Amino acid sequence: ELTVLGKVREFFQICDLEGKGFVTCQDMQRLHPELPLSLEELEKVFVTLDADGNGSLTPKEFITGFSQFLLEQIALKNDMVQPSEGETAGPVRCEETMSGDEDEEFQFSNLMDRLGAKKVLDDESDVKQLWLQLRKEEPHLLSKFEEFLVRIFSQLQEADNEKNELECALKKKIAAYDEEIQHLYEEMEQQIKKEKEQFLLKDTERFQSYSQELECKLLSKEQELEQLVQKQKRLEHQCTQLLSGKEETKVENTKLKLTNQELLRDLERTSHELSLAQQQLQVLQEEASRLSEEKEMEVYRVTETLQREKS
Repeated sequence: ELTVLGKVREFFQICDLEGKGFVTCQDMQRLHPELPLSLEELEKVFVTLDADGNGSLTPKEFITGFSQFLLEQIALKNDMVQPSEGETAGPVRCEETMSGDEDEEFQFSNLMDRLGAKKVLDDESDVKQLWLQLRKEEPHLLSKFEEFLVRIFSQLQEADNEKNELECALKKKIAAYDEEIQHLYEEMEQQIKKEKEQFLLKDTERFQSYSQELECKLLSKEQELEQLVQKQKRLEHQCTQLLSGKEETKVENTKLKLTNQELLRDLERTSHELSLAQQQLQVLQEEASRLSEEKEMEVYRVTETLQREKS
């Protein structure tokens, strides 16, 4: 039964090549090369498994129902189960053998396999935790999150491919340089040996001079090779800087967006506080004007009183 369950999960992945998380009747036809069933029989199997009649099968419906169907077919072939009169050979709904956690685990594993995350991530726990949280609390954001993961892993895969291409090109160039210098050494050795044989007995001084000249040429070639190696290292360093600069630019853009949002919020808050301050200032000005008028009236009353007392 465990073997059949694992095989049925493979069948589900074959049907759901797009990673939709469900299987339609048309997707079911992809099992035709895998099973000794005709297209009409596969369609009947799909109709039998689609108990709610919504035209699609969830992983739980597919794996549970199809596992039962295959087990019945195996039992019939081995003559272990004799079908009673009037009983059909089609699949029968059984008890749910796949829990909700297994369904989520299967869908997340299927998503990570499609994204190729195992090649990029060493630990998927953080991504899985966020994916499960969105699935339970914010299911309408799950598709956007998965699209975001597709873009991120695509960019990471592109960066990894570029890195591998650069490494491959560097190895090829190094191998070519090694082969060239080895060939150069061999040519120079052959030439030196030949010249030694020709001139050793005739003119030792001239041979030594010419040998030194050849050694200078060899030294010059070695210096040229060293310059080429240094140039290659600089190119590799520039490529590494370009790749890291690309990632830093993305991070910087994200920080700038967040900073811009914070500045907008601060501007709105400041504008609101300024409006409140202007209102308070207006109230204070009105209060000061009222107090000034009251003071003038009081001075006037006191002056009148003094005038009367003086009179």
